[in-house]
Amino acid sequence: MPSSPTPDFNLIAPVYDALAQAVYGQAQLKAQAHFLPLVPAQSRVLILGGGSGWILPQLLQKSAPAQVLYLEASAKMVHLAKRRLGQSPSNTNVEFRVGTEADLLPQEKFHVVITPFVLDLFSQDQAQNMMQRLSQALLPSSLWLHTDFYLSASPTQRLWQKPLLWSMYKFFGLVSGISGKSLPPFELLFTSLGFQTKQEAFFFRGFIRAQVLQRPDPA
Repeated sequence: MPSSPTPDFNLIAPVYDALAQAVYGQAQLKAQAHFLPLVPAQSRVLILGGGSGWILPQLLQKSAPAQVLYLEASAKMVHLAKRRLGQSPSNTNVEFRVGTEADLLPQEKFHVVITPFVLDLFSQDQAQNMMQRLSQALLPSSLWLHTDFYLSASPTQRLWQKPLLWSMYKFFGLVSGISGKSLPPFELLFTSLGFQTKQEAFFFRGFIRAQVLQRPDPA
């Protein structure tokens, strides 16, 4: 399976969190943390595209995973995540790796995968390829914690959501070279892989959605 073109967030890494909070306040952070208490104790967790690592201390505070693989394409983001975790008293085994889902080893399997605002950076075909690879890395009955933007069915909500989404794609296309130009059809892609939504929560007036998905065990 060919890997997806990798956006470059090294340039924007030092100011990414400040920019996000200037637009969304604490909404993105709250959405990412919302379902972390559902991560089973002593589980193996994969975080793909966690950026500067804000989610790591939150995960370690709200759960007790045995192992965490922090897989992030930006070396500068990984540096920031390491520095942030260095301030945490947790001794949980966290491995930092610069790379993408294509850099997962064939034998690596996880109980939980977390994708915080990363799959929206890619086209539908690229996101589908990424999700297929992540699905292959999950053990039976595993959880997928997915957080991303969401376009409401309400025409009134879309009046402000669509221009804001367009501006984000335009900005990150210029500064980071993302290939995505619109949100992938996440419901369709997750369903095609056999995942069902177990829980979901909305933030920032419904523009941000946090989901817990699971693929039923084969009969």
